[in-house]
Amino acid sequence: MDIKNESSYGAESIQVLEWLEPVRKRPWMYIWSTDERWLHHLVWEIVDNSIDEAMAGHCDTIIVTLWTDWSCMVEDNWRWIPVATHPKTWKSSLETILTVLHAWWKFGWGGYKVSGWLHWVWSSVVNALSNRMEAIVEREWEKYFLAFERWITQWDIEVIWKSKKTWTTIKFWPDETIFKITTTFDYKTILNRLRQQAYLTKWITLIIKDERYWERYKFYFEGGIKSYVNFLNKQEDPIWDIFYVEKEKNDILVEVSMQYNKEFSNNIISFVNNIHTPEWGSHMVWFRTALTRTINKYARDKWILKEKDQNLTNEDVVEWLTAVISIKVVDPQFEWQTKSKLWTPEARGAVDSVFSEKFLEFLEENPSAAKAIIEKVFLAAKARLAARAARDTIIRKWALEWMTLPWKLADCSSRDPKVSELYIVEWDSAGWSAKQWRNRETQAILPLRGKILNTEQARIDKVFWNQEIKNLIVAIWTSIWETFDISKLRYHRIVIMTDADVDGAHIRTLLLTFFYRYLKEVIEWGFLYIAQPPLYKLAKGKQSWYVYSDEEKENILKENVISWENIQRYKGLWEMNPEQLWETTMDPIQRKMHKVKIDDAKKADEIFKILMWDEVAPRRRFIQTRAKQVKNLDV
Repeated sequence: MDIKNESSYGAESIQVLEWLEPVRKRPWMYIWSTDERWLHHLVWEIVDNSIDEAMAGHCDTIIVTLWTDWSCMVEDNWRWIPVATHPKTWKSSLETILTVLHAWWKFGWGGYKVSGWLHWVWSSVVNALSNRMEAIVEREWEKYFLAFERWITQWDIEVIWKSKKTWTTIKFWPDETIFKITTTFDYKTILNRLRQQAYLTKWITLIIKDERYWERYKFYFEGGIKSYVNFLNKQEDPIWDIFYVEKEKNDILVEVSMQYNKEFSNNIISFVNNIHTPEWGSHMVWFRTALTRTINKYARDKWILKEKDQNLTNEDVVEWLTAVISIKVVDPQFEWQTKSKLWTPEARGAVDSVFSEKFLEFLEENPSAAKAIIEKVFLAAKARLAARAARDTIIRKWALEWMTLPWKLADCSSRDPKVSELYIVEWDSAGWSAKQWRNRETQAILPLRGKILNTEQARIDKVFWNQEIKNLIVAIWTSIWETFDISKLRYHRIVIMTDADVDGAHIRTLLLTFFYRYLKEVIEWGFLYIAQPPLYKLAKGKQSWYVYSDEEKENILKENVISWENIQRYKGLWEMNPEQLWETTMDPIQRKMHKVKIDDAKKADEIFKILMWDEVAPRRRFIQTRAKQVKNLDV
């Protein structure tokens, strides 16, 4: 230790950040990140508090408006925010709530019985991370207004008009110096979230308006999560009517709605106080346990399961199942600040008790439904055993091969996955060119010989025996299924690079299907990309342009008066020499890529089934309804 320098470290060295300064100084401590996902989290912070009012019975209408100045406004008809002077801050209660962390009536007298409590900070953090925020409270024939510039109050609260309504409005403009990637709100992202919240809260009206593009949508569902399951299963062939139970147990309100299907897939979604818990938690563990135990009990009581038969497992009973589990807890305990996993022990017994009793009653009263469900569950058990046997056989055969990377992989020299990239290319198109002009330190090339197997409908054993799929799994090094480990991924950028023609699009779809069904975590972690090679090369004299769309081509033609005879259309990557392939598609400075994201997993699941299954009619309808939207079509 340097004793001499220690004397310079005194009380004046301690930095005290007041009010909302800590939020602006370290935003990731409050919202984890400043990317597009957490930009929308600002909207959720405001909307979810309106939802809390709705759950408490004080609000039935919420309106979200996206304005042309790229601001977002949330309105509702809840009780109102108090405006009187706060005894501790000597500011109005409205200003206190919008500028002081943790200042909200959820914590004291008059608070909610149940609440999402997203980050316990509500709109004060939204205020801190905005260029400007405006608040309007309409109550008792008065309309109050308050404005902030980067959380600093611009003037004292004032009455600006008379009003007959009880209404609250919060409008904010995200700060571009904090959200550097984008400050543009996505209509579909907000639409999907509002639809979900409308299903979870019966009899509430949720409206979204996008004034930028004149979009409007209104949600209202009396059936709650029963309507939600019906929506999730709209593309499925259900076995029986939707099962539903709602009951309070030990001050915990439990709602479960579920329905088995004839299609081999499952979709189970859980919520705590209307907050999505993607990592489940205690309530979901006991739902699966109760579901398995109840089906096993019914099957043995009816002699469907014999003495010698093994019990069905959790994995067996959730196949073919669509379910929504929603619980309301007075004081929820979450494992993480993101609320992704519930840890409240009391939720276990409540879910188990409420669901088990009612579902056993459902099976007893509907023997035809019970028979159909158990037949499906038995089929899932047989498939599980067969798949495990096939997998074990394949893994034993692969054991010696796992130590050796595929011979046709041109690997990069770097062993740092953060900078390493894997290009999956067509063998005959880009394999040779990509290898010749790549960055050998960071870019690896894996050529495919033709089209890989359609994994949407192939048996598990066929999937694993496919040589191209095996090469891909071995190359990325994560393994698969129970042994999958994302930390072993050798490349943090896996790029699908195919020709800009029909065959290239088909290969790309096959690869996306495989990743979505078998390596979904790679997509969820943001490691899968699609390369966008140019469609045209335009030339005029010594000047040339690489063009990525027909619209861009037409604009350049008009601006530069280029004749059609100088235009080169790239239908295959093989038409480029190695240097052209590098500068258009692989050079990190100039290339264009799309990150593959799962914005709506249910919609993605439906599209994969439509495009990749045997049924022709749904695929034909899908193509016909979207034909006019297709650009750059080669006929």
